Amino acid sequence: MISGFIAKKGSMTNIYTPEGKRIAVTSCIVSPLTVTQIKTKEIDGYVAVQVAYGNRKRLDQSTSGKLKKLKLDITPQKFKEFELVAETSPEVGTQITVDSVLTVGETVNVTGVSKGHGFAGVIKRYGFRRQPVSGGQSDRVRAPGSIGAQTPGKVIKGKKMPGHYGNKVKHIGNLQVVAINTEKNEILISGSVPGHLNSWVTICKA
Repeated sequence: MISGFIAKKGSMTNIYTPEGKRIAVTSCIVSPLTVTQIKTKEIDGYVAVQVAYGNRKRLDQSTSGKLKKLKLDITPQKFKEFELVAETSPEVGTQITVDSVLTVGETVNVTGVSKGHGFAGVIKRYGFRRQPVSGGQSDRVRAPGSIGAQTPGKVIKGKKMPGHYGNKVKHIGNLQVVAINTEKNEILISGSVPGHLNSWVTICKA
């Protein structure tokens, strides 16, 4: 089957393990994925499975023509490719469920876009400490301070300064699949997952 799955992030909660230990988990909605294309080494130069996920009201002309040619009555939001890890590839139009890709207790890596916080200072962005209020600089308490010496006469690239905070692709590794509920299309993953509520995340085998 494929090497990962697409999920919609839900809320965080906590559950108890059979040993009586309480752990934090993230609930994610994992609706079945529809296979839209099989990439082959002879034609495309690599082997992969393209799947469609999500739903939207209107499709652009190229996407609508592609799905009409495949005789698929779906209006997907986006497409995603996964590596084929099995010897046999699924057929175009078939649906892939999460229980055929992931198992309980399996270690996974989750990728998502972190929450955007807009323009932020160095205290919020990097955890800097405040400067002393006394000393005649009461308006520079949350300022970063010195940003470089006279030589080389420029600000070194990568210097921690105020700027756009969040809204970046984040990879969280070594998470564990705690539970899978096929009736509710729900999966529980240990720990926190990047992204805001109802954002799309990619769950890949570690």
